[in-house]
Amino acid sequence: MIEILDTTLRDGEQTAGVSFNANEKLTIAKLLLDDMHVDRIEVASARVSQGELEAFKGICSWAQQNGHLGRIEALGFVDDGVSIDWIANAGGKVINMLTKGSLRHVTMQLKKTPEEHVADIVRNIEMATRKGLEVNIYLEDWSNGMLHSPDYVRYMIDHLRKYPIRHFMLPDTLGILCPDQTLTFCKQMVEIYPDLKFDFHAHNDYDMAVANVYSAVKAGFTGIHTTVNGLGERAGNAPLASVIGILNDHLNEENSLDEHRLTYLCRMVETLSGIRIPDNKPVVGDSVFTQCAGIHADGDNKANLYINKLLPERFGRVRKYALGKTSGKANINKNLEELGIHLSPEQIKLVTQRIIELGDKKENVTTEDLPFIISDIMRGATVAKENIHIVNYSLNLARGLKPVANVKISIHGKEYEETSAGDGQYDAFMKALWKIYERLGKTHPVLTDYKVSIPPGGKTDALVETVISWNNNGQELRTRGLDADQTEAAIKATLKMLNIIEI
Repeated sequence: MIEILDTTLRDGEQTAGVSFNANEKLTIAKLLLDDMHVDRIEVASARVSQGELEAFKGICSWAQQNGHLGRIEALGFVDDGVSIDWIANAGGKVINMLTKGSLRHVTMQLKKTPEEHVADIVRNIEMATRKGLEVNIYLEDWSNGMLHSPDYVRYMIDHLRKYPIRHFMLPDTLGILCPDQTLTFCKQMVEIYPDLKFDFHAHNDYDMAVANVYSAVKAGFTGIHTTVNGLGERAGNAPLASVIGILNDHLNEENSLDEHRLTYLCRMVETLSGIRIPDNKPVVGDSVFTQCAGIHADGDNKANLYINKLLPERFGRVRKYALGKTSGKANINKNLEELGIHLSPEQIKLVTQRIIELGDKKENVTTEDLPFIISDIMRGATVAKENIHIVNYSLNLARGLKPVANVKISIHGKEYEETSAGDGQYDAFMKALWKIYERLGKTHPVLTDYKVSIPPGGKTDALVETVISWNNNGQELRTRGLDADQTEAAIKATLKMLNIIEI
C-alpha cells in the first residue's frame, strides 16, 4: 500500500507568488482528505507568521472534530522546542522535523559536526515525545548526501533509528537525481534498513520528479510526497495527478486516492493559487483528452485505436474531438453525435470545408461553435450565385480618430473602390460601400436591426454570429454572417444580402 503525503499547503505554498489564506487552506485540506482520500497532508511551517499559525489552528480544529488529526502534519525545526511548542499549542499532533541529510549542509550551514547535529535532533525528539507529538524526520539534501557523503547519511540513520520516528523522509531537495540514481539510492535504503518507513520527496528541476517517484516505488519505498498541480519552489514538486497515473496504471500499486475527484481539486487549487494549469498538463490540462487530427477520430470510431488507459471518465472528464483545419469528417461526426445533429454527406462536406476555413483564423472551432456554422451554411444555401464579392478591404482604427475603411468590391466582374470614415469599423465599411452604390446610381437597402451572438464559454476567440435585418423597398430581409471577428461576420452578412437583391 503506497501512502501519499501531499504538501501543497506547505512546500507548494513556497511557489513564487502563492500564499493561501486561512479559509483557502482549510478548503484545500478538506478536499485533499475528504474528497481525494490522501493519507496525510503537510499544511504549515512552524514559526513562519501569525497568519500561518491561525490557519494551522483552524485546520487542526476541523481535523480533530472529523477524526483526521493524525493525518495533519507541520514542518518544524531543530530549535530546542520552539517549533514543538508552536505545533503542540496550535493543536497539532505530528511534527516533520527538518534535519540535514548531507555533510556539506551540516558543516557549512549549521557549522556543526555530525555528532553535534545528532545530539541536537535526539534532544528535540525527546521534547516532542514528551509533548505528545509523533515525529517524522526530513533529511534535507539527502540526494546530495547519497552522491557525496553516503557514510554521513548512514551515520544519521544508524543513530536515529532507535528513537520513535514514524517516517524517514528523504528529499531530492534540489531536483538533481535521475531515475537510475533514485532507484539505486532508494534500494540501498530499503535493503540496509528493511524495518524503517521511507518517504521520497521529489523536486522537478530536470523534469524528472514523476520518473523519480516511479523509481522510488520500484525500489520499495511506501511513502510518496506530492503537490496539487506540481506547485513548489523553482520547477515545483511531483504533481499529484501524474503520480496517480503511474501508481494505478504502471506500478499497479494499491493506494487510497479517489481519481474521480482529481479534476475538481486541481481546478480549485488553480483558482486559489492563481497559477494556471497548462493546457497540455498530463491528466488535468484542458487539451489532454482532446483529439485534433481527423485520423485519430476515425481510428477511435473503428476500434478505439487512439485511446490509452488514461480514460477521461476516470477523472470526471469527457473525451473531445477538436474541430479545426486538421480535423476531418470523423471529428465532425463525433461532435454531431454529441449534439444529436444528423446531416447528409453533402452537408457534412460543406461543414468540413467551412471548419477548415475557420481553422485558419482561430486555433480550434469548439463543439459550441458547430450549430452556428451549420445554421450559417444551411441558410446560405439559398444564394445560388455570387454576383458581388469583396476583392479586399482594410479597416484602420486609431485612438482619438474615427475608423477608416478602404473597400474594393466586384459587381458582375467589374471592380470598384472607395474610402470612408465612420463611427465604427463596420459603419466606415458600409459608408464606403454605399459610396460605390451612389456612384453607380444604385439604391440600397436600409439596415433595421443588428444582433451579435457568441457560443457559450466566453472565450476571446469564440466564433461570432451576426444577424442583420434589412428593409429593401418594403421587402424585409435577414442575413447571417459567421466569423471569429465580429466586423468580418457583419461584412459577410452584408455580402449575402447584396447577392440576394442583386439581379
